[in-house]
Amino acid sequence: MGTEMDRRTYDLLRLIDEDEPIGSIRLVDLMQRRGYSIKDRTIRLLLSELDADGLTEKVAGKGRRLTEEGKAELLRGDVGSRLARVRERIATLTSQVTYDPTEDRGECIVGMGRIADSDADAAFDVLSRLHTSAIGPVLVDTEYDGEGVELVIPSSVTLDGVLLTRGINARLITAGLVEYDGRVTRYTDTISGEGSTMDVVSLLIDAGRTDVTSYLEAGTGVLIVDNREVPLTRFEETRTLSTATREQLGGVVDLRRPRESGPFPVGTPGWDFVSLTYGGAGEIALALLQEHDLLDEWRSLEGVRARTALDPVPTVAGQR
Repeated sequence: MGTEMDRRTYDLLRLIDEDEPIGSIRLVDLMQRRGYSIKDRTIRLLLSELDADGLTEKVAGKGRRLTEEGKAELLRGDVGSRLARVRERIATLTSQVTYDPTEDRGECIVGMGRIADSDADAAFDVLSRLHTSAIGPVLVDTEYDGEGVELVIPSSVTLDGVLLTRGINARLITAGLVEYDGRVTRYTDTISGEGSTMDVVSLLIDAGRTDVTSYLEAGTGVLIVDNREVPLTRFEETRTLSTATREQLGGVVDLRRPRESGPFPVGTPGWDFVSLTYGGAGEIALALLQEHDLLDEWRSLEGVRARTALDPVPTVAGQR
């Protein structure tokens, strides 16, 4: 492929896809509205290169449209762009965390799940069961708009912010699914990558891969977790902070030195690093609600929320 597929080129492909067939003059106008300083001659050169690469084709008297290869390339580019945006989102939110689990105060990263008002009682019932399990507590904030309820719940990524505030750099490595029977017994699937900060919660919930319900009913289930590497020299601090975070915000934690046996998601970590797996109560709660067909929509990286705004599920349910 001769054309350099940078962000500008993908934006150009996206505009063609949205308005095809479309001419170069219109494309110049749309690109300039998106902040690009670009002229008609540059657009025409880019279109010629995209034609030569088989990504676009001319429609007589009307302009350009994407070929099937062009649509496939746009899809690949959009995946990369989405992952980059998620990485940036996590980095931004992590830097905003002020939560101190030893004091149980400060700002946490939260996820959001929206349920119909008619399903609220059923949702609070299943979340109350999770709250009283070993995965609890489950803390929520609620917003009502007359048609539905938004539940805001602490995210597992809060832990990375907690560690960062103490100068401990936790590098997210993988995320995926684990079997859990009161402890993490093994990874059943992982989604990995360099600094894997993909929003896998939506992917895994959409795929119906979790089984929190079985854990609540039979003591063994499948949970969403993420795994990070932490410097071995900060092991004791990491253990104290991760344990305190789990106790205050819920979830499951598994911390392993490199010389210990697993479970590890993708092999034994390097000798200078500790493997830290954390499944936040927020992600687990969203998965449980979806298993019961109670979620209308969800976002795992909604923003930050003060700990003082979050209350135990039974308390919130009793206020309805």
